Amino acid sequence: MAEGIKDKVAILGMGCTRFGELWDRSPESLMVEAFKEALEDAGIEKKDIGAAWTGTCYDEVSVGKSAIPTAVTLKLPFIPVTRVENFCATGSEALRGACYAVAAGACDIALAIGVEKLKDVGYGGLPQNDVQFGTRLRLVFPNFTPPGGFALMGTRYFAKYGLSPQEGKQALARITVKSHKNGAKNPKAHLRREVTVEEVMNAPIIAWPLGLFDCCGVSDGSAAAIVARADLAKKLRPDPIFVKSLQIATSSGEEMAYTDYDLAHVESGIHASQRAYREAGIKNPREEISMMEVHDCFSITELVTYEDLGISPRGKAKEDVLAGFFDLDGKLPCQPDGGLKCFGHPIGASGLRMMYEMYKQLQGKAGPRQIKNPKIGLTHNMGGIPAVNVVSVCIVGH
Repeated sequence: MAEGIKDKVAILGMGCTRFGELWDRSPESLMVEAFKEALEDAGIEKKDIGAAWTGTCYDEVSVGKSAIPTAVTLKLPFIPVTRVENFCATGSEALRGACYAVAAGACDIALAIGVEKLKDVGYGGLPQNDVQFGTRLRLVFPNFTPPGGFALMGTRYFAKYGLSPQEGKQALARITVKSHKNGAKNPKAHLRREVTVEEVMNAPIIAWPLGLFDCCGVSDGSAAAIVARADLAKKLRPDPIFVKSLQIATSSGEEMAYTDYDLAHVESGIHASQRAYREAGIKNPREEISMMEVHDCFSITELVTYEDLGISPRGKAKEDVLAGFFDLDGKLPCQPDGGLKCFGHPIGASGLRMMYEMYKQLQGKAGPRQIKNPKIGLTHNMGGIPAVNVVSVCIVGH
């Protein structure tokens, strides 16, 4: 029986650029910045890296198509480099490749790096365009937009659990307010202004019930992780962070094929989290997880994810949100760095950016947003739409 990778791999170093509308930066310069920080943080030399995985979603920028531009940009020493893409979970897919290689004994130290320059490719949530979905998906869903798809999840969730429009919107607004409060403390975030519940609820509607502040932005950025054998990492630095589990689940298509799918949960998220908990040996995630970074592309996604991860009971996430359970000073802080809501979503980098925050928090190096004595951190990275998607859940700790 497969035993998993628990505590076989450790994160040795990480780097992350500021995220934002970086018109004056190339994807190559962003990769170099994230890589340099990770290399310095790990305390190793480039020649020590045995393999690399690079994540980028779109081919319109020069880092796309193959891994060669990454090797050339970072001047990697003729090592195997693999380019991966798994839609919005691309950054986590790069990390999975690096961690699995080290756990398998194929190399001692590996690099995972993700980058995206969305502002250069014309990506946007509205209106629909072929950069996002390609012509084939447009033929199947001619009127589909990401806000529209997740707005359906919002209305369905409200209806299933008996939330009035006012109650539902208030819960979503409270999630946004929490994330903006955290992001205001983070110099690497794209959006750094606190907002009020009233501002969020009175903002222009994008796709009801989602208003302007319920949707994450379009940003550029890069993040990187250097991972190593656990025993080696302990020798190289006093505070490595150990990978407890890393699981990815991908929709089989059955959600869209059958009418019993309720559109108020994400099936892949349930499977990925349950497998991750088993691999990490976690029995009660609500009590054992110290903090989370989840894929808050929209505020409703975060609300539903609390339940998919088994943190909040079904239909009860609203109560936890309003009670401050997920606030920075709450029992289980979520989005301590501001999340996608404040960073935006440069697709290839987001999963690694989430892990960067967990890494810094566990080392006690998160500055004014530092959580008190965290032990276990979880990242949840989702690509796709509610009915068909890929979800990564990674758990790390001391």
